[in-house]
Amino acid sequence: MKVLVVGANGQIGKHLVSFIQDRDNMKAKAMIRKQEQASFFENLGAETAVVDLEDDIETIAEAAKGVDAVVFTAGSGPNTGPDKTILIDLDGAVKTMEAAKAAGVKRFVMISSFDTRREAILAANSSFAPYVAAKHYADERLRSTDLDYTIIHPGKLTNDGGTGQVEAAIEVERGEIPREDVASVIVATLENDSTISKEYQVVGGTTPIQDAVKSI
Repeated sequence: MKVLVVGANGQIGKHLVSFIQDRDNMKAKAMIRKQEQASFFENLGAETAVVDLEDDIETIAEAAKGVDAVVFTAGSGPNTGPDKTILIDLDGAVKTMEAAKAAGVKRFVMISSFDTRREAILAANSSFAPYVAAKHYADERLRSTDLDYTIIHPGKLTNDGGTGQVEAAIEVERGEIPREDVASVIVATLENDSTISKEYQVVGGTTPIQDAVKSI
């Protein structure tokens, strides 16, 4: 399986590309914004594609040609304003869905926010609400497509080392999860077709990742 990782230069994305490259049955293609980011992935033996999510659908579709799955891990980041949140977390996500369809790719995994229900938008503070709203509508759009999607809703992200154990279900108590474990969860999701057309929340826990994902 060849996987296009969108947002590969992010912290989850780097872990994900590394884990994919370590597997015998997977290869990663890292979608990055700048050529100077390529060396990290080339050293892992991964292919790269320099594409900005503010580019057009056709440019993103070109990067998606020949892959078997797309994973959207991109985000505008905490230091940008609502304008970038809309352009990356919403419009960028929707363009990537359209690009996947144009490239003939069916499998699509979305890394979303922990809770993207409308109630979560209303409950969020003024600085966080645009992000939750963007994720809400991106998730809604993905559900309406004919893509073989999975939406993953991770808890509060940390840079702690991965434990290899999580709690995953349609709804779980809020908690933290290392980015490294989120990357492992993505790999397990790609390997389990039982996750297609499903979404789940995931936080740190006591269940091995493969078992947790298989139980979804």
